[in-house]
Amino acid sequence: MSNKQALREFQSRLAMRLQAAQAVGVAASWLAVEAGAQRLLFPLSHAGEIFPWTDVQRVPYVQPWFMGIANLRGGLSGVIDLAHFVSGSESGPARSEGDLAPCRLVALNPVLGVNCALLVDRLLGLRTTEAFASSTPSAPTAPQYFGHRYTDGAGQSWQELNLQLLSQHPAFLGIGA
Repeated sequence: MSNKQALREFQSRLAMRLQAAQAVGVAASWLAVEAGAQRLLFPLSHAGEIFPWTDVQRVPYVQPWFMGIANLRGGLSGVIDLAHFVSGSESGPARSEGDLAPCRLVALNPVLGVNCALLVDRLLGLRTTEAFASSTPSAPTAPQYFGHRYTDGAGQSWQELNLQLLSQHPAFLGIGA
């Protein structure tokens, strides 16, 4: 029970910080997440609501990274296994319901015009440019939705994802197998 309360408190604090950051207009702020082994940064203006893992209705004949459809606050949203999509592998790791329970769904901002949510393994809070020691542009061979790669003071690498470009990318939109 205490774990659920601690999670609710964390989500409440994170939601308040997101609202405060948007109200103040913090420049270059991100929602930091972990998807698979990657640490990723979502621009706050591209990210929408954060949901706990919920049942997903599987859909036949789709890409392996498309997990299915979920009912999020009364609206249907496609659910993408972000770690699997970004890795580009043909088959992702098989995940049991127990593995998915601590995961979160980050909906895309409705302004982007795509009803979908990204499955992430963990939320890691908010970050600003001051949290990073250095940055480098994405590699020329990287997907167009990859932004800069940042390195924090602890030497950990973070990849920025432009969710607007991701939501318009042909591979992302082509869910059919």
